[in-house]
Amino acid sequence: MAKHIFVTGGVVSSLGKGLTSASIGMLLEARGLRVRMQKLDPYINVDPGTMSPYQHGEVYVLDDGSETDLDLGHYERFTNSPLTRDSNYTTGQIYLSVINKERRGEFLGKTVQVIPHITNEIKAVIRKLAEPGVDVVITEIGGTVGDIESQPFLEAIRQFALDVGKENCLYMHLTLVPYLKAAGELKTKPTQHSVGLLRQIGVQPDVLICRTERSLDREDREKIALFCNVPLEAVIEEKDKDFSIYEVPLSLVEHQLDQLIVRRLGLTAGELELDDWRDLLHRLRNPEHEVSIAVVGKYAEHRDAYKSIYEAIDHAGMARRAQVRVQSIQSELLEEEGPERLLSGFDGLLVPGGFGERGIEGKVDAIRFARERGIPFLGICLGMQCAVIEFGRHVVGLDGAHSTEFSKDTPHPVICMLDEQKSITDKGGTMRLGAQEARLATGSRAAACYGRPAIWERHRHRYEFNNVYRAQFESLGMTISGANADGSLVEIVEIPGHPWFVAVQFHPEFKSKPTAAHPLFSGFIQAAIERKKAGLWTAAAGS
Repeated sequence: MAKHIFVTGGVVSSLGKGLTSASIGMLLEARGLRVRMQKLDPYINVDPGTMSPYQHGEVYVLDDGSETDLDLGHYERFTNSPLTRDSNYTTGQIYLSVINKERRGEFLGKTVQVIPHITNEIKAVIRKLAEPGVDVVITEIGGTVGDIESQPFLEAIRQFALDVGKENCLYMHLTLVPYLKAAGELKTKPTQHSVGLLRQIGVQPDVLICRTERSLDREDREKIALFCNVPLEAVIEEKDKDFSIYEVPLSLVEHQLDQLIVRRLGLTAGELELDDWRDLLHRLRNPEHEVSIAVVGKYAEHRDAYKSIYEAIDHAGMARRAQVRVQSIQSELLEEEGPERLLSGFDGLLVPGGFGERGIEGKVDAIRFARERGIPFLGICLGMQCAVIEFGRHVVGLDGAHSTEFSKDTPHPVICMLDEQKSITDKGGTMRLGAQEARLATGSRAAACYGRPAIWERHRHRYEFNNVYRAQFESLGMTISGANADGSLVEIVEIPGHPWFVAVQFHPEFKSKPTAAHPLFSGFIQAAIERKKAGLWTAAAGS
């Protein structure tokens, strides 16, 4: 029987349950165990696909096309756990499933209630991951204990231990121990209240992970252990990491959390193997180069909107032994102040994906600046579409070239809606989503980066390069270096005469790991290093 770890959070949100859960999964895998991971979100949306990045951060897309919570990005970056649509459920999905069953008459006329019907549905989705051969299922409960939205999920995990046996379940609670500067001491009362709320529901935490900016002394830990009814060894400090989030797993090892879990659940585990992780941290701490990258986007002030982008840049920096300094620049601001003022001095430029017309012209101006000055450029999804618009206007000479997403009456629709999307009216889960095959042109920069002729990358878009303009673009220097299997959809464009100008319709950031940087990001950062070494970062090149 698979063992289950349930991770809850208390006191405040944004404590890092996803990062902690991912770190625990990584440590258990490093001891030879097979782990599956899952996030249960209390919001009523069916999935985050229609939610604003300001509200929710990025939408993380899986191979099977599921639009999921950004915490699943942590799961994939830290572990090898296979993720599918069963790895992320929301209140909306749970209630929708129960209502559909009621409409089909599956409840035989009974009154449908939160208990047992909703809680049974939640328990059923948890059991889905406990497949043969799986040693541990880690289920993170979104939100904060005390939120009304979380109550059915907490009730479900309380019942779950009764169903499978308490010896097969471990409850882990992530909480905050704040430091009050005026008093000059850490305060444990918020943690006591948070655990008290859990215990009222009927869930007694087995382990407390205490987020803190100052180290806990033994007296603090003893106080927490006594008032929260947990063993002293199960009060685990998780101090803020100033250097890198990738230090978190080793910090948990220092406090012997992996050993505690193995003992508590009676797992048969091997010795901890973390040499590759220690090596990447060594490379991170001892860079040989330093480069600066500008990320020009609509949501520049909201870092979680481009979470995987920033992580993939960091991974490439580790792979290339470079310290990468990233500056987010709001594309609207660039429209007002111009690229010369805001982009001069950077070693590379990245334009990420997004939706909506706001800031588009700023992105186009930034891409023109990078193209004309020979600055390494990587465009992703909308970033590729903006690169096509820019090239169409300023090289091909198509006055007014645009995307029909933003200008339905443009005289030159170089970007247009996918044919399959034209009859779709619903917004949720209806884009071209998930892993799709692309074939790479021999001799292209993309083929050199990947080292193979075909790739599978994740997509999330409704618009595409308009094939009517393909010949014109290629005749004037923009190469179509990647297309789908039948050649009908453009996946990658390049400018061969440029030091590095690559733009892709897919999202490579979703397949980057700290121990295996994505080849396109790695190539992009290497190009930035070479530009910096050549002393070109202060001068205009090729304008």
